[in-house]
Amino acid sequence: MSQKPWIESTFTKRECVYILPVSKDPHRCLPGCQICQQLVRCCCGRLVRQHVGFTASVATKYSDVKLGDNSNLSTPELEEWSVEKHTEASPSDAYGVINFQGGSHSYRAKYVRLSHDSRPDSILRLMLKEWHMELPKILISVHGGVQNFELHPRLKQVVGKGLIKAAVTTGAWILTGGVNTGVAKHVGDALKEHCSRSSKKICTIGIAPWGVIENRNDLIGRDIVAPYQTLLNPLSKLNVLNNLHSHFLLVDDGTVGKYGIEVQLRRDLEKHINLQRIHARIGQGVPVVALIFEGGPNVIRTVLDYLQESPPVPVVVCEGTGRAADILAYVHKQTEEGG
Repeated sequence: MSQKPWIESTFTKRECVYILPVSKDPHRCLPGCQICQQLVRCCCGRLVRQHVGFTASVATKYSDVKLGDNSNLSTPELEEWSVEKHTEASPSDAYGVINFQGGSHSYRAKYVRLSHDSRPDSILRLMLKEWHMELPKILISVHGGVQNFELHPRLKQVVGKGLIKAAVTTGAWILTGGVNTGVAKHVGDALKEHCSRSSKKICTIGIAPWGVIENRNDLIGRDIVAPYQTLLNPLSKLNVLNNLHSHFLLVDDGTVGKYGIEVQLRRDLEKHINLQRIHARIGQGVPVVALIFEGGPNVIRTVLDYLQESPPVPVVVCEGTGRAADILAYVHKQTEEGG
């Protein structure tokens, strides 16, 4: 059996099928109002007209849904949007190989669009059996700012070289957020330097929300080679994928433009990989190490979660990269000095 039926029977995508406007103000208009379709946004992040299967009949339904059956519009109970209630799952329609365009070197990466609640054992099977990756000896999970941030050239070189050396010598997998901004871009820059000097491939897995990816419609297709442009529209709030990653898990919960939906899947996958035995005789699992660059409040929360695991996950904080990383380094030093 080819991988195609297995992927489609195992992994799903999510589509918002119920239009629930963000605006709390009831908009009295005729069914099919163009203003609604062009300007009003659903709680999933899409404009009304961007919903799959949007037609004139849906527009009528939308207008009814928005106004509600209750004639007393002053105190309606507004329903809260949720993945469970307002999206539908169907077989994944986006997987294959990304062929990155627009560079002097042609980079390729394997990818799949999958639901936010996909089972970690199925994801690991995909990686080992279908993508033919080797189980890592160590898992390096890189966290930090999603927005772009500057690193001092010397620090960037030292940290980049250290990360690549650790990955090459240990047979590690590197996990990042996968987009071409912030910490994932810095990891990509270190990989680019490595690629120019060595043919040894490093498995670098980007785990990103499907709904934040620019040009994601170019990736729709089953078992395809998808040409993908990494030029970003400067007005866009979305992000392109980083072309130095080798694999992508594009996590879908039916929303658009929202980060954070991938966090639980990533952590569950890390825990599942940690349970895999490297040496059957001594029963050693795959160690997980977190690496912290810069970042905001969510990164501090992530570090806390790692340290509260049993046993705690080791966390390496790169002091000097800014924001959350520098705060964590400072607090650690103070607590050490103060006993």
